[in-house]
Amino acid sequence: MTQISEQIILDSLKQIIDPDLRKDIVMLGFIRDLVIAGGDVSFRIVLTTPACPVKEEMETQAREIVSNLPGVNSVNVIMDAEVPQGRGVSNNIAIPGVKNIIAVSSGKGGVGKSTVAVNLAVSLAQDGAKVGIMDADVYGPNIPIMLGTGYDQPEVLDGKLIPIEAHGVKMISMAVLVPPDKPMILRGPMLHGVVRQFLTDVNWGELDYLIVDMPPGTGDVQLSLAQLVPVQGAVLVTTPQEVSLSDVRRAVKMFETVNIPVLGVIENMSYFIAPDTGNRYEIFGTGGGQKLCDEYGLNFLGEVPLGMEVREGGDKGVPVVVSAPESPQSQAFHKVAEEVARQISIEAMKPELVIMSRAK
Repeated sequence: MTQISEQIILDSLKQIIDPDLRKDIVMLGFIRDLVIAGGDVSFRIVLTTPACPVKEEMETQAREIVSNLPGVNSVNVIMDAEVPQGRGVSNNIAIPGVKNIIAVSSGKGGVGKSTVAVNLAVSLAQDGAKVGIMDADVYGPNIPIMLGTGYDQPEVLDGKLIPIEAHGVKMISMAVLVPPDKPMILRGPMLHGVVRQFLTDVNWGELDYLIVDMPPGTGDVQLSLAQLVPVQGAVLVTTPQEVSLSDVRRAVKMFETVNIPVLGVIENMSYFIAPDTGNRYEIFGTGGGQKLCDEYGLNFLGEVPLGMEVREGGDKGVPVVVSAPESPQSQAFHKVAEEVARQISIEAMKPELVIMSRAK
């Protein structure tokens, strides 16, 4: 009978290449807790995000490869995830416990940026990630309505605000700190103070991703966020029509100026499927998001169709990924969340990948 060894198993698993990081899963350190008991083998595969779109495929491949080794009777593969620490966070811990900060931004209002931010956050939480959302759109803070928390006040513990939780996501917003009928009249330095308070005076706990819903445009809040914390990357939301795309181009240049990587572009309101006929209508045009990505060499993170379910979910405080999980809109948001998580992992792992390449 062939004696199975740890090295034989690891060598066999080197056949599995992570499609994004382009290294084998053994070199990347994904194989953990390998145990051999006679002919019974068990191990964990620890990915860089619980939202990995090839998780099931990788599990099946690993089980088949090891099962075919001589001397192996059974294989137990446990899939797990540890989201890597974002760039610069370990050297400049602006928010203890928060691994990755993601800015969701747009060049103009009315493109559904907050809707995208909320459904992105909830989708990541549904996949098993620890997620928070910071409503930095201080002039139009709508996140509490969209998450269904209303104007509940956050508690204060040891001098820090405790985020309000809904649908598995921690949230803080200006809307829960001031009366709902009070106008937001803030100048640049005051905005900087608000952003700083949300980042440093809130006990976020342990988070894999902190989604920051930015105000539209390229103003003071964007600059403050870039100055205060190491943002892992920005996600830009647009609609297909040219007027929206032209504003997003400005946002791309702004994030380049403040040295924040643009993770990619999400095209919202891409098309509409008539529920009575099933016909598809490109109400705001077609292909604009992909064209923008081709123009600037960006990642196209996906398109989200129009649908009453999205509007109804936002109004009722139950995001569409919760209220209508089988809808085309919900499925689209989940795919977008997977793509965002994928790009975050690539950005976070870049320094390690460079070291691995040099060591070869």
